[in-house]
Amino acid sequence: MDTVALAAELRLTMGRTVRRLRQAHAVGDVSLSEVSVLARLARTGPDSPGSLAELERVRPQAMASTLAGLEQRGLVRRAPDTADGRRAIVSLTGEGRTVLEQRRSESVGRLAHALDEFTPQERQALHDVLPLLDRLAERL
Repeated sequence: MDTVALAAELRLTMGRTVRRLRQAHAVGDVSLSEVSVLARLARTGPDSPGSLAELERVRPQAMASTLAGLEQRGLVRRAPDTADGRRAIVSLTGEGRTVLEQRRSESVGRLAHALDEFTPQERQALHDVLPLLDRLAERL
């Protein structure tokens, strides 16, 4: 199989899936970039804005804007770094964790409902490809 054709098909299919999940959320809800930051903080713990920008592959200015919005809504908290008072450390608040869990629950619920229409064999085929998709994501 032609890898360029496969890459084009994967891009379209994965993009459509993400867009449809994203469209299900209410206007004014947490954006995809904000959810990504909340998820990273939940997974790896408090971090500096600069490190978050690097890990999320965005400019420091974009991360500053994302963090300002999250902080304004009480979803993250900034505190001085105890090792270097010039730096800030960002951490997830309880409210941020709750919003993240609700967002995940909504998306998982939508996916589960859609998967109910698949045969057991089709669901198994999707399950079997997950490690490959995860490996692909790690290489991008």
